[in-house]
Amino acid sequence: MVLFSASAMFFYSIALVLVTSRLFHADGPNRRAVAAVAAIAVVLHAAALSQAMFTGDGQNFSLTNVISLVNWIIAFSFTLLIFRLKVIVVVPVIYACSVLSVALLWLVPPQYITHFELHPEVLAHVVLSLMAYSALMIAALYAIQLQMIQNKLKKKQLLLSPAMPPLMTVEKQLYHLIIIGVILLSLSLATGFVFLDDMFGDGKGHKAILSILAWCVYIAMLWQQYTVGCKIRTAVIYSLTGAGLLSLAYFGARIVKELILN
Repeated sequence: MVLFSASAMFFYSIALVLVTSRLFHADGPNRRAVAAVAAIAVVLHAAALSQAMFTGDGQNFSLTNVISLVNWIIAFSFTLLIFRLKVIVVVPVIYACSVLSVALLWLVPPQYITHFELHPEVLAHVVLSLMAYSALMIAALYAIQLQMIQNKLKKKQLLLSPAMPPLMTVEKQLYHLIIIGVILLSLSLATGFVFLDDMFGDGKGHKAILSILAWCVYIAMLWQQYTVGCKIRTAVIYSLTGAGLLSLAYFGARIVKELILN
């Protein structure tokens, strides 16, 4: 795993340098080179994750493994769509976080063994939860970029670069991501209520409550947008609030249990 992890960090770092060195250049970063190097990093990251998560005792869904998996999903998504997306400003953040998440795989290796082969319905719930969280975290990154672009427009500091997309483009993509994330989150909550017997028990109640609160935040955001319209600042607040609630729901208790109390 160390070889795969070190190699993934190396190629993510190269992709990071390729993007940041020409982030605001008139022609933007060389997307073909970034995609090629990042694709190698993503494959190596997947190999490291596979070794870390699939053990002889079962599936190791420790906190660090799950964080790294979420980062992998986000990095994979952006690498796959890098030629179609105009949003490049957030890519350095994604690859930098991927480097850190890969490092966590062997620097902080707690164990949280599960057996999804015995409960495939629980696996479906977990997969939907991870996909929902990843989509809504990408939306949070878009929201941050949306605020950055608006601030530059107000201060007349916006650089005319392909790396800086039009405000309306980012706003439209933000709501598309929110809709996808809300659908996945709704399915995740539904499968949790159907398949999990202790959704509100055994110290898990906070996760369900915070996830439902996050769902309500996103629904309120979409309702306001499609009825009276959402100002950009309001949309950013909604997006970051929802992402914060989901992060607390998914990782709050596990950070205390696996990293602090251990």
